[in-house]
Amino acid sequence: MKVALFVPCFIDAFFPDVGVATLELLERFGCDVDFPLEQTCCGQPMGNSGCEKDAAATEALFVENFVGYDYIVAPSGSCVHHVRDHFTAIEQTPESRAVRANTYELVEFLHDVLKVDALPWAEFPHKVGLHNSCGTLRSLRTAKMSEINEPFFSKPLSLLNKVKGIEFVTPARPDECCGFGGTFCVTEEPVSARMGYDKVRDHKQAGAEYIVSADSSCLMHQKGCSERLGLDLKFIHIAQILNGARS
Repeated sequence: MKVALFVPCFIDAFFPDVGVATLELLERFGCDVDFPLEQTCCGQPMGNSGCEKDAAATEALFVENFVGYDYIVAPSGSCVHHVRDHFTAIEQTPESRAVRANTYELVEFLHDVLKVDALPWAEFPHKVGLHNSCGTLRSLRTAKMSEINEPFFSKPLSLLNKVKGIEFVTPARPDECCGFGGTFCVTEEPVSARMGYDKVRDHKQAGAEYIVSADSSCLMHQKGCSERLGLDLKFIHIAQILNGARS
């Protein structure tokens, strides 16, 4: 299958190792991966800020870059959520609809499309707390929401359980937002910071050494909160663990 790798702008700028791990992981499973060199932001910051029309040119360029691929895969649930559910500033042509429908977050692609059943190279001997971002949890539905009475499921945990040596700890409020929210953390800084402090304290009290997530944006926010509080926590993207990172 022909897969296009979409690396969100903040990962490209601050966490390039996450993009590399995603590429290597997809290639481990035999995907023929392209990285369109003209790709830019998906337009989520404008959409989140209520400036939908301002995202039109960015969305049009995204479609131009990614049309024609079997799948578009990104290591970011929030960006995929924007493309799939809010890519509405441009005309809904057959090309734009196809790009929206074929865009997947990495975890759901591995779990639902590739149906990964083994990760023989992966070993992570640490206590880990899982952070499901709001976009992956409540929009992409990669795990059960605690506020809904339904059978338990978790696509990230299903994959992480295949990693040798990993041990999970669960915070008291596992589904609570960490307060990042994109532009929310800028416009509502005190509220955002307090939510982040509560989140990292909850993970620390549960005994986590690492916090893992499918969203580097949330990890970035929580890392800053943890450092300001002087907590001894480490942060890692799920792509890195699944690709064989040991620390």
